[in-house]
Amino acid sequence: MSEYIDGLVSIVTPNYNCQKYIAETIESVLKQTYTNWEMLIVDDCSTDGSYETALEYSKKDTRIKVFRNENNLGAAVSRNKALDVANGEYIAFLDSDDLWLPEKLEKQIKFMQDNGCNFSFTEYDLIDENGKSLGKRAKVVRKLTCKKYMFHNFVGCLTAMYRFEVCGEIRSYNLKYNNDYGLFFQILNRTKYAKGLSSSLAMYRIRRNGLSKSNKKKKIEAYYDFMRQYLKVGFLLATFFLSCNVVIKKIWKYKSC
Repeated sequence: MSEYIDGLVSIVTPNYNCQKYIAETIESVLKQTYTNWEMLIVDDCSTDGSYETALEYSKKDTRIKVFRNENNLGAAVSRNKALDVANGEYIAFLDSDDLWLPEKLEKQIKFMQDNGCNFSFTEYDLIDENGKSLGKRAKVVRKLTCKKYMFHNFVGCLTAMYRFEVCGEIRSYNLKYNNDYGLFFQILNRTKYAKGLSSSLAMYRIRRNGLSKSNKKKKIEAYYDFMRQYLKVGFLLATFFLSCNVVIKKIWKYKSC
């Protein structure tokens, strides 16, 4: 990563076949009231025209920078490639089918400065494939530590933001599922804690092809494997944390909006 530019936000956006949504995602960044940003879109060999759409936007606004993998490598590798070329003091994440509200960056940066924190996240709303509200909002915990993070992934990737100066170079584990959990665990290790902003500033899109029982099962298995392989947690303790994760998501994580 090159030397950061004061106040600049680097937005990390992996893309794979999101032609239906990517224009709306980019537009949500263009509408930000905080304008000192760069959007780093890494295309993972899309075949649906989304790469070309992103390129067209980059020709109109130089803050949008588009890169492409030579082979399909997955979201984790794509995020890492964006981090390699990021110049910002702040690093934020936005997948190519999700959306930000116009004041997302402005409010979150002010929140971090006012609270003296180096890692933050916010509430977000759930929408369907067509952008219609599902009437659910993800809650946040006011203060998140590594210990608390073991129980559940409280951080919505589309809301996460951290300061590079404090965290330094961090890379995603190359996992097919839950790679953001591993990334944020590393950030928490360096910042010691994160703070949650109780304001919904983003919209997470639920897509039908991502809600299958098989995918849910794989995500749960990936959470357990990460505990065992990377955190070196014993069998019984990993099983305990996995159970807590499932229960928290089912009975606590969302509220009506």
